Amino acid sequence: MIVFEPNIHVREIVIVGLGGTGTQVARSVARLIYEMKRSGLHTPQVRFIDPDTVEEKNIGRQLFSYGDIGHNKAQVLAARFNAALGLEIAAVDQPVNAQNHFERYSTSLVIGAVDNEGARCELAKIQGALWLDCGNFKNAGQVILGNLGDRAAMLRQMKEKTDKYRYLPHAGLLFPALLEPEVVEIPTTPSVSCADLVALGEQALFVNDLMAAVAAQYLWRLLYRQPIHTFVSFIDGDSLSVRSVPICQDELMPYLEIA
Repeated sequence: MIVFEPNIHVREIVIVGLGGTGTQVARSVARLIYEMKRSGLHTPQVRFIDPDTVEEKNIGRQLFSYGDIGHNKAQVLAARFNAALGLEIAAVDQPVNAQNHFERYSTSLVIGAVDNEGARCELAKIQGALWLDCGNFKNAGQVILGNLGDRAAMLRQMKEKTDKYRYLPHAGLLFPALLEPEVVEIPTTPSVSCADLVALGEQALFVNDLMAAVAAQYLWRLLYRQPIHTFVSFIDGDSLSVRSVPICQDELMPYLEIA
């Protein structure tokens, strides 16, 4: 069984997108960092990135209240968790930009919880980072862990006879369509958010909670240096199931052949 052991010392956890899944992941990150600090362990810095402001439609489904309306999402959540748990989370109220917000060779663990291809394209540009991507539709989705966008380099690693991989294909290499514009079949609606889809009955209320729970387990295993044997987990809210795909050539090759 192959285990993923990236050669990276995580100095920062960055959550990009504080919507339905992102807010739930942010809560898990805050709890995890608090527990690590309480135990005397080294803790990475934490940063939230989201340019959006809280709207009434976000109340209830996301971790915001009526008093937050009109305020930046990243700033609201950072202030809330800092006050509650004594943390020092930073907030960026701008669209994510790989060049402006990350070092040339990043030592970040980036958690993507975005609903547009533009932000994902920026995440794909971050060199050296671990990218934990969360994407969902009506009542299902996937959580992908990877750190490499180079297909040839991934194939070279797979030819080596080893039971440890330093690299896994990131979301953009695994599912190239995630980096392409999405056609939304809702007339006269140029941009549809997750909150809009919930209101339209096109997204289940608790799918984001399921996504965040799986993402949090990947995060915990990474920070506590526990063995990681899977590279993508598929979540299905209808059947209440999670199917995690093991790291092996037979499972990876179909994705890389498509790429």
